Amino acid sequence: MKKSSITFRLIVLNFLEFAVWGAYLTSLGRYLGKIGMGPQIKWFFAMQGIVSIFMPALMGILADRKIQAQKVFSICHGLAGIFMVWAGIYCMNSADSVQFAPLFTLYSISVAFFMPTIALANSVAYNALESCGKDPVKEYPPIRVFGTIGFICSMLACNWLRIGGEVMQDSYTQLIASGALSVILCGYALTMPECPVRKGGDGQSLVDSLGLKAFTLFKDKQFAIFFIFSMLLGASLQVTNGYANTFLGSFGEIKAYADTFAVKNSNALLAISQTSETLCILLIPFFMKRFGIKKVMLIAMFAWVLRFGFFGLGTPDMPGVLLFILSCIVYGVAFDFFNISGSLYVNENTDNDIRSSAQGLFMLMTNGLGATIGTLAAGAVVDACVYQTESPSWSEAWYIFAAYSLVITIAFAVLFKDPQKKER
Repeated sequence: MKKSSITFRLIVLNFLEFAVWGAYLTSLGRYLGKIGMGPQIKWFFAMQGIVSIFMPALMGILADRKIQAQKVFSICHGLAGIFMVWAGIYCMNSADSVQFAPLFTLYSISVAFFMPTIALANSVAYNALESCGKDPVKEYPPIRVFGTIGFICSMLACNWLRIGGEVMQDSYTQLIASGALSVILCGYALTMPECPVRKGGDGQSLVDSLGLKAFTLFKDKQFAIFFIFSMLLGASLQVTNGYANTFLGSFGEIKAYADTFAVKNSNALLAISQTSETLCILLIPFFMKRFGIKKVMLIAMFAWVLRFGFFGLGTPDMPGVLLFILSCIVYGVAFDFFNISGSLYVNENTDNDIRSSAQGLFMLMTNGLGATIGTLAAGAVVDACVYQTESPSWSEAWYIFAAYSLVITIAFAVLFKDPQKKER
């Protein structure tokens, strides 16, 4: 197989993988509010974290022990696509009488099968690159950047395209579009190189026969520290996703800020974060080779401190809005240097027979436990600082998030040992 061929094929895979997500992730809440489900929006977004607690690990185990990873990836996308299209068709047929229970059930099943595909996409890509003699640390980040491009393209298409007289972001058609892309990726995944499967043999322990060996990584002190801090840092992932737009919109109640760009065009301002993410992925090979996983993770952690701190200090007018822009720029470092570098660290420090399940475990700790705990904790902080007080203070909430990230950064610097230094 030609190296240039596999690179292009992995670019397409990553583009489609995140285009599926971008079709609804940023606009679903808007549609739900329109059909009278505003109070239930939190449950739709919480479900992504809840299913990530167990589904990525289970699908990773299946890919390591029973079925080739590219086939598990295909099956997951097929089921996710079918149920998401079904959810869209239900909304179409129900018109103005969409009910929470059936829509939430169909959506939840779809998300349960989609979330594992993020980790599986990494396993499929790493295997394909290594089978061609390529170094995933060097070659994968420029490929992964097309995933973010796919997310942005899908999001913008949803923002501009009109179907049946309605913009997609205001319509159930976003669900159908996401499901259709998932079904396409279901077929495309089967063209990927075959991933190795380690079949169970005689004399295996119960842990080996069930494919739970990835969880034994916790016996290694440094891996245990890495996964625990992945969970703690993962708690930061959903904070700005859930509250940044609401925070910027709150300035509309202040006459001096009501007509500023940051208030009227908060989505456009926050889109800088996605652009920064796209560019920062390209920096990962240099930083990983030059500094190692510990320093790269520390850079990501301190970037979260700046992300929250700039929000707390900024204002929508000049020059305060520049701090909001800086917050969006450092988001790329905070997100990529943590998620992509962490995934590469897991891939480089685990055996072939548990790589898929180890990626699933990393996903469980970050997008599962971390994101779920973070969403609930952030909600409690915002309630205390903004919604349940006579003197609302968004700045106070952002400073609390920044202080939390700083404590995590210092603790990680003290406790985690760089693998390269440990070897020497």
